[in-house]
Amino acid sequence: MRIEDLKGKRVGGLVSGGLDSSTITHWLTSNGVEPHCFTVDLGQPDEPDLEQVRQRMLACGAATATILPGQEPLAEAGLQVIQSQARYEGGYWNTTGIARYVTTRLGIQALRERNIDILFHGATGRGNDQVRFQLATNMLAPEIQVYAPWRDPKMLDTFGGRREMVEYAATYDLPIKASVEKIYSTDANMLGLTHEAGKLESLETPATLVEPEFGVWPWDAPATPRIVSIGWEAGRPIAVDDQPLSLVEAFKTANKLAGDYGVGIGQHVVENRFVGIKSRGVYEAPGMELLGQSYEFLLQLYLDRRARELFDPLSRYLAVQIYEGYWYDLGTTAALAAIERFAAQITGTVTLRLSRGHVVFEGVTGAEGSLYAEEDASMERAGSFDHADAEGFLRVLGVPARNYAAMLKRLDR
Repeated sequence: MRIEDLKGKRVGGLVSGGLDSSTITHWLTSNGVEPHCFTVDLGQPDEPDLEQVRQRMLACGAATATILPGQEPLAEAGLQVIQSQARYEGGYWNTTGIARYVTTRLGIQALRERNIDILFHGATGRGNDQVRFQLATNMLAPEIQVYAPWRDPKMLDTFGGRREMVEYAATYDLPIKASVEKIYSTDANMLGLTHEAGKLESLETPATLVEPEFGVWPWDAPATPRIVSIGWEAGRPIAVDDQPLSLVEAFKTANKLAGDYGVGIGQHVVENRFVGIKSRGVYEAPGMELLGQSYEFLLQLYLDRRARELFDPLSRYLAVQIYEGYWYDLGTTAALAAIERFAAQITGTVTLRLSRGHVVFEGVTGAEGSLYAEEDASMERAGSFDHADAEGFLRVLGVPARNYAAMLKRLDR
């Protein structure tokens, strides 16, 4: 779609209230389009008062501006990422990617309620988000058309980049917080923050250029470790330090506890974007790291060898699916159904030590349904496993090994 196709029409935008969405909204209005803006409450730490975002969008020309509740849906999606252990290259917890799907789904619901059939977003033509917004909309609401201003030649003629947008905003006195001097950009939600672009594009720039927003760098954390327990029931975190919590509260509490000790702060990754270029990012996801590691410790107790051989490729598969825009497709939904079957088994309380960027295993209680039996694992004379039983087991295993040795001997002749 092009701007000429939109004149006189109502369009619905998924906006954050940042430089791109504010400037694009004003530009659409000035070109005879009627934009209706929707911002999803994802627990953004950089926007504690979303009413200010709503007012900002109205000041930038939006016909209406609405805040949509999204913290609970995001927490549920984040939990699925943890249950899948779906970390993209280098350990990225897919925090931005999974939030795009929640945003798109909630935005589509809002558009349908208002009989708007064109969706716009501010994602650029060289990133992953354009794919996520586009494919999610195509899968959930194929009747809704997607307009991407950054792929419109007229938009590109007007704004070559960030500098032109800042100058445009100054010309029209738009209430933006951005400036040309900003040294990197940040995308934030309750699950994590991704820092990229600007000075971070240079590999000579250290990750420490970033000022953590969810906690501190590990070397700035308290010297005395902190012991914390995470209670899980049927794959869901239900308590932190024996305090019952909702899922949203569990994420926020985990962010605070882990962030204070530098856990999951400042992870540097150079990853392969779906569009074919490499991108450098510095990530913060303390709550995901803490909850994710505690879940993995329990997972080890419940999955037998063959179940683990199925889980691991599903985990890698889902990490790529989330990253590349396929959260709502058949492959993902089928894989998630299997993951849900595994997660239903996972119950227990994990005790951990938080120490300057590290999560250290301390112990597990309440995992009565797990496959781990201390007696069977013992080297002492105990449990149901008789060491002598291994004699026949090894004789069977040795058949192909002995046959292989005989084959080699014949070939040597």
